[in-house]
Amino acid sequence: MSTVFTLSAGAAALGLSILAGSVPASAQVADSITIYNAQHEGLTKEWVEAFTEETGIVVTVRNGSDLEFANQIVQEGANSPADVFLTENSPAMALVDGKGLFEPVDQATLDQVPEGFRPGNGHWVGIAARSTVFAYDKTKLLEDKLPKSMLDLAKPEWKGRWAASPSGADFQAIVGALLQLKGEQAAGEWLKGMKENFTAYRGNSTAMKAVNAGQTEGALIYHYYYFGDQAKTGENSKNVALHYFKNQDPGAFVSISGGGVLASSKHKEQAQAFLKWVTGKGGQTVLRDGTSFEYAVGKGEASNKALVPLADLQAPKVEPSTLNNAKVTDLMTAAGLL
Repeated sequence: MSTVFTLSAGAAALGLSILAGSVPASAQVADSITIYNAQHEGLTKEWVEAFTEETGIVVTVRNGSDLEFANQIVQEGANSPADVFLTENSPAMALVDGKGLFEPVDQATLDQVPEGFRPGNGHWVGIAARSTVFAYDKTKLLEDKLPKSMLDLAKPEWKGRWAASPSGADFQAIVGALLQLKGEQAAGEWLKGMKENFTAYRGNSTAMKAVNAGQTEGALIYHYYYFGDQAKTGENSKNVALHYFKNQDPGAFVSISGGGVLASSKHKEQAQAFLKWVTGKGGQTVLRDGTSFEYAVGKGEASNKALVPLADLQAPKVEPSTLNNAKVTDLMTAAGLL
């Protein structure tokens, strides 16, 4: 599906004056870029509309999933019509980067994001983040009975008591972090224990609903599903509370949503301008004030006030450019999870 956002000439002209100095002069024209978007459609729509309003740059958005688009970009190679690739999790960015298909991100853009929220090589940049959490049934589980570590969920005492959505990119990013932090043998053993203990659901939201309905005691998901539901009716999370593992535990992993400019782009300056805007005050304010409930990652930028501060999550240090999705897939397949 493609979505095109356009802007009147008058508004475009106004936008160019607003961003003077922050967008290269040659990019300050009513040109266009195409985004392969694997981020949440609503969040990217907010970003795109505000960006176009300020710059006059028309954006075409094609929506899909992380690995679907990553593999498509690899197949398209130098002929890809995309200028920008946005993901929910970083393994898809690493896949594209591993094929040498990204243009290095402008240093001014990289400087807007702390080192922990972007890859060391600077070929793409973090645009948002999400925390791993254990969503649990607060009517059944007391805090002193919660798992101390994500690794505990593979122990016999947790058999039949928790859920996850193993087929999605969200969960596979968590496994990728586990692999990087604990090594292949430990990751493989944990996955085998998971296979024995957990119930599979399709999608994090569905897993959380199962917790809320009393079908399972807990689910390993990302935090924003809970906050998003609470901000609406709360009907799918009224019996749910979130447990943060902290202590640099693998279960405290913070996954980075990425943005990159394709080396094959015919509109690189406009594409770079988009990444600079998203990682700057404009894009990060959308995260703070909007309804995605994802974390802002820009330097000095605040996240939504409902969230536990990033600094308090005590997340483990993970290098996003080396999250190995191929090895994760192999390990999960070997464990009977895929």
